[in-house]
Amino acid sequence: MTDGWAAERDNLAFLGETVSSFFYLVFHPGRFRLADSCLAFERAALEGLPVTTGIGLLLGIILAFESAAALRMFGVEVYVADLLTIGLFRELGPLVTAIVLAGRSGSAFAAEIGTMKVDEELDALSTMGLPPVRFLVMPRVLAAMAAMPILTVFSELAGLIGGALVLKTMGIPTYVFWQHVMNTADVFMIVFGLAKGAFFGLIVGIVGCAAGMRTKSAADGVGVAATRAVVGGIVAIAVADGLLAVICYVWGI
Repeated sequence: MTDGWAAERDNLAFLGETVSSFFYLVFHPGRFRLADSCLAFERAALEGLPVTTGIGLLLGIILAFESAAALRMFGVEVYVADLLTIGLFRELGPLVTAIVLAGRSGSAFAAEIGTMKVDEELDALSTMGLPPVRFLVMPRVLAAMAAMPILTVFSELAGLIGGALVLKTMGIPTYVFWQHVMNTADVFMIVFGLAKGAFFGLIVGIVGCAAGMRTKSAADGVGVAATRAVVGGIVAIAVADGLLAVICYVWGI
């Protein structure tokens, strides 16, 4: 029990230091390490595009087949386009993309920072007067936040393309599919999904970096940190998504 309370206390302290560093960089933008953030963004967004797009395509194909099987009884397979649009833009696009980001980038953040801690590089930074959170964590967290909306857009487009291909095999013209997509999607739905994606990216960045900062100097320390980053990130994303779903239901969004 004592160890659990100590871990929660460390997590809250890390979160507070991260928020403090964010506001510090807002008022002192010249101290922000843009090069490190761009490198983290490249690894998270550009290198993650093939995986994210491929999973989005497969997700769209699977959802289209499963939905069409149910809607075929009523002869309204064309409304699979509407279902895909709502499901991908509001829920599955940001959620699945965030899980992929947690597996790729969250674990990478934990491994990188964890290796630095094991090698006592974090202690060296503190000795030189460079706060590790501001120096290492903030560039990665902001990079994850910026990468998520881009990855979400490509995942959603790939999912819609997969759905269009499936419906084409069922005799529904492609232009009819995209017409339903255009009629169903609205600006709020798209913006809401992208904002949710950015929020999930914030969670992935914070959880991954926090796991790296808590790495222990042991033989399996970095591996344990990477595992915590992935598991903790996915759990935090699921909890946050559930809370957002409840809030949207209460507010009628």
